[in-house]
Amino acid sequence: MIMTNEEKLGSAPLFRLMMSMGIPTLVAQIINLLYNIIDRIYIGHIPEVGATALTGVGLALPMIVIISAFSAFVGAGGAPLSAIALGRGQKEEAERILGNGFSLLLIFSAFLMILFFIIKRPVLFLIGASDATFPFANEYMTIYIFGTLFVQISLGMNPYITAQGCSRTAMLSVLIGAVLNIALDPLFIFGFGMGIRGAALATVISQFVSAVWVLRFLTRKERAMGIRKNYLKIRGKIVAKIMSLGVAPFIMQATESFISIVMNSGLQRYGGDMYVGTLTIMQSVMQFVSIPVSGFTQGVQPIMSYNFGAGNIERVKKTYFTMLGIVMSYTILLTISIMAIPGIFARMFTDSSELISLVEKILPVFVCGMLVFGVQMSSQTTFLALGQARISLFIALLRKVILLIPLAIILPKLTGDVMFIYYAEPISDVTSALTCGILFACLFGKILNRSKS
Repeated sequence: MIMTNEEKLGSAPLFRLMMSMGIPTLVAQIINLLYNIIDRIYIGHIPEVGATALTGVGLALPMIVIISAFSAFVGAGGAPLSAIALGRGQKEEAERILGNGFSLLLIFSAFLMILFFIIKRPVLFLIGASDATFPFANEYMTIYIFGTLFVQISLGMNPYITAQGCSRTAMLSVLIGAVLNIALDPLFIFGFGMGIRGAALATVISQFVSAVWVLRFLTRKERAMGIRKNYLKIRGKIVAKIMSLGVAPFIMQATESFISIVMNSGLQRYGGDMYVGTLTIMQSVMQFVSIPVSGFTQGVQPIMSYNFGAGNIERVKKTYFTMLGIVMSYTILLTISIMAIPGIFARMFTDSSELISLVEKILPVFVCGMLVFGVQMSSQTTFLALGQARISLFIALLRKVILLIPLAIILPKLTGDVMFIYYAEPISDVTSALTCGILFACLFGKILNRSKS
C-alpha cells in the first residue's frame, strides 16, 4: 500500500525521509548561491584590475541584498497565505493574494529603481568606496538596477510556484538562471572585453530569463492558481496580511545589508581597499557553510511541524537530534577544511598575491565560529517548526544585529586595530550558538509538553 505524503511524515523511515525532503531544498539553495558566487569568481580574475573590481562588487552587495529583501517580503509573506487558501478550496482568494503580491512587486521595483539611481553614489562612498573602487561598484550597480524588475519577479513570484506543490519547477527557474549566468559571464567579461559591466549584464539577462519562466508558469490557465488581470487591484487587507507575514524574512535579509555596510566602512577606515576586498571573499566562502545547512534544515522542518501537531513527540526529538548530527558533521568538516587550506579558497576568487596572502591570514579566524553554527541553525529551525517564531527571530537577530554590528563598531574603536572587525564575526557566532543551545535546552521540553496537554 502506497503511503500519502502526510503518512510519510508521520511514519516513513526517518533518515531516508529527511534526505528526500532536505536534499532538494539544499540543492535549490546552492543553485541560488551560484548567482552571487560565479560573478565574484570571474570578476576577481579580470586581468590587472581583478582585485579592485572584486572589491567594487563587494561594495555593491548591500544594495543588491536590499533589493532581494523586498522580493522576500512578498514571496515569503504571500505564498503561505495563498497555499492556505488553496487548501481551503478558495482558489479565487489564492489568486487575489498572488495578484496583489505581483502588483506590490511592480510598485517595489519602480520605487527601488528610482531610489537607488538617486542615492547609489553617496551610499557607495558611505559604505567604504574609494576613488579606485567606486568606478567598478558604480558600473556594476548601474546595470544591475535596470534589472530590478526581473529580480523582484524571479525571486518574489517563485515561492508561489512552490506553494502549488511544484517544487521541481521552482527549482528549475533558479537553475535556468544560474546556468545561463555561468555561461554568459566569461563570454561578456572576457570574450567581449566588457569587464565588470559584462558580469552585471550577464546577471540581468539571467534574471530576465528566470522571470519569464516564472511568469509563463503563473499565467497558464490550468494552474492551481495564476496571475489574473481582475485580481491585480491592490486591496488593503490582503497587502496587510502579506506584509505582516513577510516582515520577518525581510528584516533577516535587510540586516545582512547593514552588516556589510558597517564592516566595509570600518575596514576602509582602519585598513583600506585591500581589507574591504577580503570581506567579499570571506563572506562568499562562509556561504559554502551556511547556505547548504540552511537549505537542509528548511527541508526537514515540515517533519517536525507535522509530528508536533500530531503529538508524536518522540519522532520530533529523533528528527531534531538526527538533523543536529548531520549539520554539525558538515559544518565541522567544512570549517576545518577552510581553516586548514584558506589559500585554495582565496584563489577561487582572485589572482592577486597580496589579497590571497591577506585572506590566508584572516580567513581561519573569520570562519572558526562556524564550527558551532549547526547548533544555532538546528535549534532555530526547530523553534520555528514548533511555532515559536518570536524565539527563532530573536536568535537570528542576536547573531547579526545585537552582537555582530555593535562589536564590529566598538572593538576597532577601542583598539585601533582593523583585525578586531574580523574578530567580531566568530565572537558573535559562538556567543549566539551558546545562547541558542541554552535556550533550547531550557525550552524544548516545555514546548513539547504543551503538545501533550
